[in-house]
Amino acid sequence: MGPFEFYNPTTLIFGKGKLSSLPAEVSKYGKKVLLVYGGGSIKRSGLYDQTLSLLKEAGAEVTELAGVEPNPRLSTVHRGVELCRENSIELILAVGGGSVLDCAKAIAVGAKYEGDMWDFVERKAAPEAGLPLGTVLTMAATGSEMNGGSVITNEATQEKMGWGSLYAYPAFSILDPEHTFSLPKDQTVYGIVDIMSHVLEHYFHLDSNTPVQDGFCETILRTVMETAPKLVEDLNNFELRETIMYCSTMALNGMISMGLRGDWATHNIEHAVSAVYDIPHGGGLAILFPNWMKYNIDVQPERFKQLAVQVMGVDPAGKSDKEIGLEGIEALRSFWTSIGAPSSLADYDIDDKDIEVMADKSVRFGPFGNFRKLERQDVIEIYNMSL
Repeated sequence: MGPFEFYNPTTLIFGKGKLSSLPAEVSKYGKKVLLVYGGGSIKRSGLYDQTLSLLKEAGAEVTELAGVEPNPRLSTVHRGVELCRENSIELILAVGGGSVLDCAKAIAVGAKYEGDMWDFVERKAAPEAGLPLGTVLTMAATGSEMNGGSVITNEATQEKMGWGSLYAYPAFSILDPEHTFSLPKDQTVYGIVDIMSHVLEHYFHLDSNTPVQDGFCETILRTVMETAPKLVEDLNNFELRETIMYCSTMALNGMISMGLRGDWATHNIEHAVSAVYDIPHGGGLAILFPNWMKYNIDVQPERFKQLAVQVMGVDPAGKSDKEIGLEGIEALRSFWTSIGAPSSLADYDIDDKDIEVMADKSVRFGPFGNFRKLERQDVIEIYNMSL
């Protein structure tokens, strides 16, 4: 375990009926609110009307930014920044899933920056301030409700990249599992894959003496795997939605990664795919992660064995560490397929014609990955394995 500092400033408000906390939270930050949301799902579910009613109760003056894309675009961030400046916004309220929250984070820091917030994504500058941000979550997936990370797509250059800042942490996040009932099966599955992938990115590290962190990861993974098959058959089950929502937050709020450096290569590889093809992030991860695992199993076979035995239930008797690990990888692939996740790029009609373009995008900032540094040719090999 390495030395570390931990700080998370987000107030998490979790449970049935907790949307009622919104007026009190809003009143801490000001009256002028930018309401950020995506498509029409929050209107169909009634959450939009509920939110407006509670904002009115708080005496808020509401400006709206609707239509945030599933892979949020820089142009939408720019519109939000303009609205903040034109209306002297004091608080941003994001109502939606991870894409809406990621967009709102970019708006929050962009509104306090004289240049283009894409400078932060390109590592040309770092945020020095941000507007307060509150969130009402409607999808369990990204963990964006309790972290400072965000992923933005520059549609002009076909680049999709992650960035993060202390100034992008939500001030408060309201999580009521009932607000995820409207999520269809495919989006629920993508969220499940994303949650598990976040845990796996932490799990593949090279630090020693991490039994507690490993145990946290393994518990979350087992819990998601026990819950997911039931949830995809019973989408309005409160307890199942509650369990998945809590796992999602814990998977990426810093609690399970203290003292270790996770890998994060697979997310980078997937961002390049969805930048070019605009596919669902969770779908891309389901395709790519098992192939990243196969490609890198020789780095530390015992780590893959541990996952296979402790999470995937593989019987280790009479097998080498690598054999056990490979069996675990296949079990993971089979599990994701069983709940409806894709298994190859061909499932999205993606062939090999843009592999080199995507590989170039993935190495924009040079070799990457903490478990094993990947070069451009490594990425090409993983893409080819995923066709």
